[in-house]
Amino acid sequence: MTLLSIFFGSLVGISLGLTGGGGAIFAVPMLVYGLRLPAREAVVISLLSVGTTSAIGFVQKWKRRDAELRTGLLFAAAGMIGAPIGTWGSRQVPDSILMMLFSGLMITISVVMWRKGRRAEMPPVCLPEIPEQAESDHRDGPGCQRDVAGNLILTSRCARLLLVAGVASGALSGMFGVGGGFIIVPALVIFSSMSMSRAVGTSMLVISLVSTSGIVSQLSLGQEINWRVTALFAVGGIIGLLIGTSVSHRLSAAALQKTFSVAILVVAAFVLFKNFATG
Repeated sequence: MTLLSIFFGSLVGISLGLTGGGGAIFAVPMLVYGLRLPAREAVVISLLSVGTTSAIGFVQKWKRRDAELRTGLLFAAAGMIGAPIGTWGSRQVPDSILMMLFSGLMITISVVMWRKGRRAEMPPVCLPEIPEQAESDHRDGPGCQRDVAGNLILTSRCARLLLVAGVASGALSGMFGVGGGFIIVPALVIFSSMSMSRAVGTSMLVISLVSTSGIVSQLSLGQEINWRVTALFAVGGIIGLLIGTSVSHRLSAAALQKTFSVAILVVAAFVLFKNFATG
């Protein structure tokens, strides 16, 4: 079990290093079906290992000034509110139903990632220049805006968008043991006009803080945990993170997203098969 725990953790870490989020979607199935752990215990181990790995990844990004602290803290604050809600929800359903819901989430993520990969392959379209809008329009658009220095203009509408997305990612984190990076990264790019590279770094800060909230929620409800497996899984995650980060800049974003999408779909199909086979 020692080598298997490290190996599974490394796969999660590699995915996290490559994409900035989404790796945790593999953690719970690996722990449940690979290491034969109960689903709720797997959720806590996933949160601990992914949170630790993300914290280390954030420090690396922060040193390179490739993350935004203020935006990340706002998003994380909302996520830490949502995590206990997700934790409570997970305890209202049997393990089998929880895994079925989890497989549905994986299929949704797979479709979204595939579409993102397809769009990334499309050639850029040249659009006519749009006249500059008035300052009031600039500040009150559908998403967040940035000033000429690239700093986020935190209007009330911008704050609401980030808070809603943060609560949603936190709820998913608490319920399924995922970091929520598959929501965080697109939300930061779309709503806060952040570059993809910075969104990946910022998402790691959010994941680490939201995971902490989910862990506290789970343990406060008396959830037991195998600390040996947790430590081994976390060690593997750190090793995988270093590998994924080192090779991320060499891979095509479109190909990576589409490959990741197919992998998620395969795991989702496996989870469904296992649930129906044992049901």
